[in-house]
Amino acid sequence: MSFQKLYVGNLNYKTTEETLKELFAQFGEVTSVNILQGRGFGFVEMATPEAAQDAKGKLNSTEFDGRKLIVNDARPQAERPRTDRDRRPGGPEGDRRGFSKF
Repeated sequence: MSFQKLYVGNLNYKTTEETLKELFAQFGEVTSVNILQGRGFGFVEMATPEAAQDAKGKLNSTEFDGRKLIVNDARPQAERPRTDRDRRPGGPEGDRRGFSKF
């Protein structure tokens, strides 16, 4: 399976989408960058699967903004295993304890 979207982890909280785009642009056209602020990770989408695999191979475990990057193929949300956090009160189902919104 060829992936064009990459997960980029262990980002410095000061890393911007623009600097991350510049880093990945060395390996091909970057079509989108999304950093989840305050979470230390984000996603980079490349124009071709070949560019994505080239970037992954060359950037994984390299240092950027003082942090060692983790670069992997992004998995579709459906493939992610559910965790205990998802089943706890306040998780995706919320903790309404039988009360409606109003």
